[in-house]
Amino acid sequence: METNGYDDRNRAFLQAFMARSTMTFEEAQPVLAAILSANQGTTVDPEGITHEDIGAFVDAANSAISPFDLEIRTTRRQDPKEANQDAPNTPPVLVYALVNTTSDPLTQLATTYSADEIAFVKRVLDFMFDTNNRRRCEGMVITQMQAVQLAKAGEDRRRSTNVGTQQEGGAAQNLTMTQAQDMMKSLVSEGWLEKSRKGYLSLTPRALMELRTWLVSTYNDDEEDGRRRRAPRIKFCAACKDIITVGQRCDDHECLGRLHDHCVRNFFRMQQAEKCPVCKEDWSGESFVGERAVEEASRVRPSTNVRQRTQDTPEADGDSGAPEDSEEEEG
Repeated sequence: METNGYDDRNRAFLQAFMARSTMTFEEAQPVLAAILSANQGTTVDPEGITHEDIGAFVDAANSAISPFDLEIRTTRRQDPKEANQDAPNTPPVLVYALVNTTSDPLTQLATTYSADEIAFVKRVLDFMFDTNNRRRCEGMVITQMQAVQLAKAGEDRRRSTNVGTQQEGGAAQNLTMTQAQDMMKSLVSEGWLEKSRKGYLSLTPRALMELRTWLVSTYNDDEEDGRRRRAPRIKFCAACKDIITVGQRCDDHECLGRLHDHCVRNFFRMQQAEKCPVCKEDWSGESFVGERAVEEASRVRPSTNVRQRTQDTPEADGDSGAPEDSEEEEG
């Protein structure tokens, strides 16, 4: 497709992104088709819009917005539920997202939310990527009930969330339960979080792209802590090198081998063996990352009474979803 320089078609395409922040390839097809139809005076079939067509408009948009520290980036959804069940070899959904390339994402939120609300967001992320992200269970998800329980800024939480969010003259204050619920709804509606069919909340593809640098710098230790280096909380797919919060892991919980579900087939075909990309042991495909890890931990966790067993799902009141872990420095 000839773009003939940056013109009204490109401006309309960029405006569509500014209005949405994210679009899948399937969502972008009718948008671009409508723009071209209006420009050419003839009907353009959305099905005729190719990845190359959209890529050309994305490249042109990025050239225009790069001076403003903005970029349209692409990634693929990690969640296997997005795969076509009738065509398991169908590639995962491609996502385009408009992201800020320089400013701290929490600083971006500070233009809309108060310091206490930002501190609450930080507590939610701490739960997802620290509390619910351990060697035996890499969940990296949170339920609505668990998030509401973080409304209160306890002393430990005050210390951990005051960095970068402290109001002048005081520490982070509590939110009410209603405020916490409203905040979570806002994070979903603004495209930072998404809810699964089972009720777990996780970072969206756009959030992972925008938060990538911040997540690594916040949750991966760079220095010895006096005892031993903790395994990195933020891990990457050995195939595509993107952050992995949904997928598969090596059966050896000391190993850092991780693969997205949609990367497994091609990776092993190229390797000509179903071996862990790190330790080279057999890859069972039965050890998971994400909410499936939480579900598995819930099934195998010892429980002494019915009440504890019923707390192992998002619908239960307040269960952490993560296995009880007494090793403070466990990675």
